[in-house]
Amino acid sequence: MTDFAPLSTAKRWALGSNNEKPPASVGRFELKKMLGRGAQATVWLALDPRLQREVAIKLMRPVQEEDASVLEQWLREARHVGRLAHPFIVPVFEADVQGRQPFIVFEYVPGKTLAEHLAQQGRCTPHDAVALMVDVLDGLQAAHQAGIVHRDLKPSNIMIDTQRHARVMDFGMAAPVQAEQDAQLASGTPAYLSPEAAAGAAPAPAMDVYSAALVLVEMLTGQPLIHQKDTWQALYRIANETLQLPQDLGPGVDDGLRAILQRAMARQPGERYGSAADFRDALRTWAAPASASSAASNATLDFLLRRMRHKSDFPALSDSVARIQRVANSEDDSISDLTHEILKDVALTNKLLRLVNSVHYAHAARGTISTVSRAVSLVGFNAVRNMALSLVLLDHMQDKAHASQMREEFLRAMMAGSVAAELCEPGQAAEEAFIGAMFQNLGRMLCEFYFPEEARQIRSMVASGRIEGGEESAALQVLGLGLEDLGVGVARVWALPDSLQRCMRKPLGSPMQRAPEQGVERLRWVALAANEVATTLLLTEPGQANAHLGQVGARYSRTLALSAQDIAEATVRARHKLVALAEALDLRVDPGTPAARLLKLPVAAGAAAGGAAVQDDALKTHELRESETQPLPAVLESQARSAVSVAQINEVLAAGIQDITNAMVESFQLNDVLRMILETMFRALGFRRMVFCLREARTDMLTGRFGLGEGSEAAVRALKVPLKVPGDLFAAVCLRGADTLINDATEPRMQARLPAWYRSGLDAPSFLLLPLQIKGQTFALIYADQSTPGGIVVDDKALGLLRTLRNQAVMAFRQAG
Repeated sequence: MTDFAPLSTAKRWALGSNNEKPPASVGRFELKKMLGRGAQATVWLALDPRLQREVAIKLMRPVQEEDASVLEQWLREARHVGRLAHPFIVPVFEADVQGRQPFIVFEYVPGKTLAEHLAQQGRCTPHDAVALMVDVLDGLQAAHQAGIVHRDLKPSNIMIDTQRHARVMDFGMAAPVQAEQDAQLASGTPAYLSPEAAAGAAPAPAMDVYSAALVLVEMLTGQPLIHQKDTWQALYRIANETLQLPQDLGPGVDDGLRAILQRAMARQPGERYGSAADFRDALRTWAAPASASSAASNATLDFLLRRMRHKSDFPALSDSVARIQRVANSEDDSISDLTHEILKDVALTNKLLRLVNSVHYAHAARGTISTVSRAVSLVGFNAVRNMALSLVLLDHMQDKAHASQMREEFLRAMMAGSVAAELCEPGQAAEEAFIGAMFQNLGRMLCEFYFPEEARQIRSMVASGRIEGGEESAALQVLGLGLEDLGVGVARVWALPDSLQRCMRKPLGSPMQRAPEQGVERLRWVALAANEVATTLLLTEPGQANAHLGQVGARYSRTLALSAQDIAEATVRARHKLVALAEALDLRVDPGTPAARLLKLPVAAGAAAGGAAVQDDALKTHELRESETQPLPAVLESQARSAVSVAQINEVLAAGIQDITNAMVESFQLNDVLRMILETMFRALGFRRMVFCLREARTDMLTGRFGLGEGSEAAVRALKVPLKVPGDLFAAVCLRGADTLINDATEPRMQARLPAWYRSGLDAPSFLLLPLQIKGQTFALIYADQSTPGGIVVDDKALGLLRTLRNQAVMAFRQAG
């Protein structure tokens, strides 16, 4: 007989038929796509049209006539579970039956299940695994207090949300504590059942504690402890064996964590932790012995903190960090509040303003930034907050007795932060990466400043090679505490964000062979790679640095989803920015010291192109800055090509900007706007010729597309800028993204830097380069030249207008898609 029930299609789909199209709706819910399929149900992303929100719907197998009592019991328990409300439990919105088709409606949590996470990335590091399990146990404790036992805890029933928190879901098998066991109801997945659950005992919280221990073991090893696929084999092991922990639980798992796991998975329920909360608290104590609340249980950290508090500087440092952090934690991120806190410290205010006026932040504004509030509004709240935290560390950690070593540690941290920021997309992630990578060094900086004798012992032990485990093992021997634990312990006292504290914990083991998901996990790997780059630059002789950096790039390439070349280029950009930051902060180091290597810019391989090696920083003298541009000289104004006055130049540029703005408000053709921009520049400044170049994705080369002026056709054909050729002046300018004016290209040192293709095809005595960038990557270039050395001169106003035109071109590309 044909099944005309409203959910007949849904029934067949839930039962696994592949010959039917997916159902369009269930009740009032519109099904959008399947999120997962299990043996007993399918899970769908759906839309609730009544409340206009996305939900997750679990379609159970249709219930047969003879199972009506089972259905009623399931509904009764589903209603009971629906009353649970906890941050780490995915709530049930509704549970209903239509046409004997049960379905449950959950909150939709973007992210992935723990099972998917483990399948994609393998085992978790101990601290990550414990952090996730603490969330799970927190949720289970809330359920147990409400009288509910989950009974089916496993990786596929744990969601990892976008904030890296674990949330327990699918209480479909849940039962009230001490409810009578019913053989007709599934009571869990065999591989995660406790011995008493397999034997048919009444539901109890100890069952969930046991299952949670098995899940934690799986997070640490990457595979389930009970791996038998056959149900009866799995049940036999549970009923007859006392499970043993694997020998390999991953690096970083000590006897303390092993003991916690052994107790949680004890065969007898009475030998396990008395509650999920007890299990959770034991894991918290293991993971964070340095927290303020448990400082008494860690005598070493408590002793070190007391010594630091007795130093005159540490209380002031702690107060400064806490004040800035309180503002950062406020719900509205008030610019005025942050400004007020920074203005309380005159020295901090002056240094911060010098920093935001350096070339590191030159893209943020035109002209001098003279107020903290404008700095915050232009550079960004998080960027200024991070700068303030960095400067507070620097200001409070300057001691004449060992100032040189402290500068070295601070520069190492700043270099790591700069590299990390360059390895991320611009924006929030880059700012978080900067501060995360920098604060991975907090323990070392604190040790160097407050315990200089012990720091020297640690360095001596590492240098001698007598100790395995490197710096952390040496610190354990000398201080009784690792530098990482010292840094995280102080960070907890300062109430720094949990995400930053997690970022300060270095991932253990070798770099992963696949990129981690976005969020804290990726930031931790970015911070680790950036710190390895900084340490390599600090400790490697300049002649060997490139080879060592290449090895670092190759090692982290898959983990960061970046090529080794991308990592190398990010490192070069970060080195330039660190030099600018050091100049802005007046950080001077002794020549020949390791710290000096960090402030020595890389030498371009110009010899390969037939010229002498020239440092990229030689180009800095040719970068256009508004405070350094020269007024148009009278002698140039008298020349035929430059007979227009300064006012006329600016008038032509301003008029062109207005015309282009008007054109872009309406529908426009991209090429038309680009030609208007070049024509405006050409008319205003009287260039000999101009060319617009665009990047070819296939060759990664900027090639000429169209031009203006005398000989522009030949110039378009000749302009082919390889973006990644060492020593190429054009590639270096595009990498830096710096507007550059070469006033005298006939000068011998500059001739040595010019690529052969330019000398043979164009060879202009003076030229101007205006790179176009999106997300920090150059995708186009405006080239203009003159027939005489010194023939291109722009004043402050003209430079600002030229940059506006260049930015209009970038905007046109963005709008054109």
